[in-house]
Order: sequence, then structure tokens, then C-alpha cells
Amino acid sequence: MTGSFIKRKPFRRTKEGGAEEQYIDLGEMAFEDEAGAAGPGGAAVVRIAEVYRYEDLSNITQNLYAGNVLIVDYSAISTDELAFKRMVNDLKSIAKDTGGDVAGLGKEMLIATPGGMRVDRNKIKGAF
Repeated sequence: MTGSFIKRKPFRRTKEGGAEEQYIDLGEMAFEDEAGAAGPGGAAVVRIAEVYRYEDLSNITQNLYAGNVLIVDYSAISTDELAFKRMVNDLKSIAKDTGGDVAGLGKEMLIATPGGMRVDRNKIKGAF
């Protein structure tokens, strides 16, 4: 049993005597399903969504996966604490999966961004 394993060499020799690397850099490749932002010409689109119940979230989140920015109005479910928490947790999970961000906009709205975009939580104030 000691001689039954075959030792493989990770690189093969080239004619010059050096080792030829045999790998593909996936970071340089573009895939069909990674179109980035969903708008025409690859530009991100800002979509406004209204959530009337938790089940509405499944239709809305497809836009986030497609690379769009979502402004979500959850005023209809703001009194239902369980549905609100489930919605926020789902949006945070999707944002984490896609590399995006979720932040509140006032009392009954929030913004969810796809990968590559962050929400700056610092307010820009005027000079009064």
C-alpha cells in the first residue's frame, strides 16, 4: 500500500526548463449573469418600492439582485413589528450576499443598494 499513490507535479516543464503556471484568474473574467447594474448601458436604476405585507418583499428583492438601488416605503407594515423586523433582516441578508448596504431614510423608508455601492450615513448640512 505504500507505493499505490501517484505523485503528481503541480506544474509541467516548458521547453525553456521553467515551470508553466496552469491556472485561470477568475477576477479578470466576465460572466453573463454578472451584468452589474441593470439599467440601459449598465447604469444603476433607482427603484421605489412599497411594501404592504411581508410577502411583497420577494418581488421587490429581485431588483436588488439585478443591480438596482431600492428605496423602500414600508409605512403600511410599520405598525407590525414582526413583519418589519423580518423585512429588514431579509434586506440586510441580501445586501450582505451581494456586497451592498441597507440604511434608514426617515421613519418609514429605507434604502438598499447592490454590490459596489455604500450608503454614507453622514448628513450634508447647509451653511445657515
